[in-house]
Amino acid sequence: MKIPRGVRWAPCLAVIGLAAIAGPRPLIAQVEHDTLRLESAITMAQEVNPALRANILSADAASERVSRVGALPDPMVMFGLMNWSISDFSPSEPMSMNAIQLSQRFPWPGKLGFSEERFEHLASAQRLDVAEAELQLVARVKQVYFQVASVDRSIAIMEDTRELLRDFLDIASTKYAVGTAIQQDVLQAQVAVAQMTEDITVMRENRRAMGARLNALLGRAATIPIGPVELPATLDGLQPVDSLVALAVASRPALAAAHMRTRAANAGYRAARRTLYPDLTLTLGYGHRPDFEDLFTVAVGFSIPLWAGSSQLALRREMEALESSADAKATELYNETYARLAELSAQAARARNLSELYSTSVLPQARAAVESALSAYRVGAVEYATLVQNQMTVNRYEIQMVQLAAEYHRAVAEINALTGGDLEVENE
Repeated sequence: MKIPRGVRWAPCLAVIGLAAIAGPRPLIAQVEHDTLRLESAITMAQEVNPALRANILSADAASERVSRVGALPDPMVMFGLMNWSISDFSPSEPMSMNAIQLSQRFPWPGKLGFSEERFEHLASAQRLDVAEAELQLVARVKQVYFQVASVDRSIAIMEDTRELLRDFLDIASTKYAVGTAIQQDVLQAQVAVAQMTEDITVMRENRRAMGARLNALLGRAATIPIGPVELPATLDGLQPVDSLVALAVASRPALAAAHMRTRAANAGYRAARRTLYPDLTLTLGYGHRPDFEDLFTVAVGFSIPLWAGSSQLALRREMEALESSADAKATELYNETYARLAELSAQAARARNLSELYSTSVLPQARAAVESALSAYRVGAVEYATLVQNQMTVNRYEIQMVQLAAEYHRAVAEINALTGGDLEVENE
């Protein structure tokens, strides 16, 4: 809204006042039809994100390792010419024979079983790692998505404020032209418009960087444009922290994976305790003697743990330490999950409470201050800087409202990841 110079400024002030204080502008604006919706972004990330794909392939490889660990060692077949004469290289002696032998080693009962159990638990842990990685990916997509949304709304608010500042500039210029304002008012108005333009430029570059980060999560080129995105306006209440922790214990894949690794370490320790027991080797042999009766051989052998102190017992101590380490890591992960849920719950509650305070108290008062300053400026009772300062206060709180909404939804996104799924919020 531009005001030609030479027009009486009093009616113009009234019009601008109505534009500035007519009521709260929608902070969570409606998005366009070609917007990138959150559900589509999540689906895209789940389908093509390379890091998630790598986790899936690692879990597949771990699953294939289980049957290999539990299988018997390959048998050994040996062919030989035994006791042949060196002089004429022929089976001329009674003990000369063409021999074939088959040997099979049988580990002590429990060694293969516990080893297979160990790798089954490790494979299960890696499958749970995939589920955890997917939850964390979804949370990260949501967090960056809501950051982009908050920047979009902040830019829109700043552009609206810049238009008001330009209108204020026109008013100050009109008053200066008729001799009822000083030149400093015009200069201050020009500086305010320039500063707001600078802030908008910086914000747009931040938006470009966030768009590149979101594209990376979606498995796309960083230069692909990100259209308008959504920012839900509803900030519902969350469940108590103890309830969130209970959900995490029941459903978070990372906690289940830590438990699986503890069980795997225990199975590895039980397998290590059996390494002192001998492995048996069964050998079957057949010897063909061309000029004499053929021979048959059956032999049983067993391993001797001659270097148990530096081998089998060292392995037992290693697996015992790994079991204790896995148990400690599981406890640490539980404690960290509890602490992080408490932090995020407090962060979400803070954002929700401040947002409610701003919308019901602070912003209405700030807009009323703009109305009062505008009325006073009409009659020269306040300086132009006071009017601009009050309008910038409104601008700041409107942007903070948007940032609080994004902060709340980012916190809820991480809480969802830590609890293993979407939460049921408590409407108040």
